[in-house]
Formats: sequence, structure tokens, C-alpha cells
Amino acid sequence: MSKSGVSVSPECVSKFNELKLGKSIKYIIYKLSDDYTEVVVEDASSDGDWETFQNKLLNAKAGHKGKVGKGPRYAVYDFQYELEGGEGTRNKIVFISWSPDEGTLVFPRMTYASSKESLKNALNGIASEVQANRDDEIEYATILKDISKGKR
Repeated sequence: MSKSGVSVSPECVSKFNELKLGKSIKYIIYKLSDDYTEVVVEDASSDGDWETFQNKLLNAKAGHKGKVGKGPRYAVYDFQYELEGGEGTRNKIVFISWSPDEGTLVFPRMTYASSKESLKNALNGIASEVQANRDDEIEYATILKDISKGKR
């Protein structure tokens, strides 16, 4: 359980293990339940199109006390990229914490921030983490630059 009292649904871990072991899932988007008590799977897809994934994050919504704003989300993406110089292809499972600076209600933003570690700790096998607060921080090229630094 997190500092905020939010728990992680068992489905979050089982879907992650499907992504990690089965390679049939390309990404998973997690959200907090409507009552902000549990991290749940919002979407899991085998579609590897980055723009589709990115748009789902950009268009996410979160509400609190009758108000609705941009929605923070957690996501895991099985990122595949080519190494420079033709050294081959690499895959990294990337954990993305998306919390837009603009248009996000305070309560959802704070609850997501204080619940992130619980989800991350439940998902064994994350190779890289990205904290994104602006639209340009979840561009494909930005993520690629960030995760390919280590060239594993």
C-alpha cells in the first residue's frame, strides 16, 4: 500500500507479466480507480503505434468533486529501438509517470504522485523510468533519447 493508502490491483501485476514474458502486449496504461483507492488497468494493447499510445495519455481525464481535468496516468511500454552503428535492436520496458503540468486538478495529481512507488515496486522488470509533465516529454524521440543513453 502506498503513502496515500492506494493499493495495486492484482490485474496490474498479471498484465505486466503478460507484457514482460509473453510479448503479446506492447503497452499498459494504469489509472487510479474513480474512488482513488486502487491502481487498476485502464488499457492494455498489442498495438505498437506510439502515436496511439501517446494520444491515450494526452487525452486522459481525471475528476474530483464534480470537476474534470487532464488525467495523470502510469504506463508501461515495451520500447524497441535500434542501436547506433548497426549494433542491433534492443528492448526496454519503460515505466512512464504522466502528470500534466497544465489543466490537472490538484487532488488527482497529488494522489498519483504519492502512489507511484507502490505500482513501480509491484512491477518487477522495469528497465527505465520516465517522469513526463509536458506533452513534448512523451514524444517518441524524447523517450528514445532518454532510455538509449545506457545502450544496454
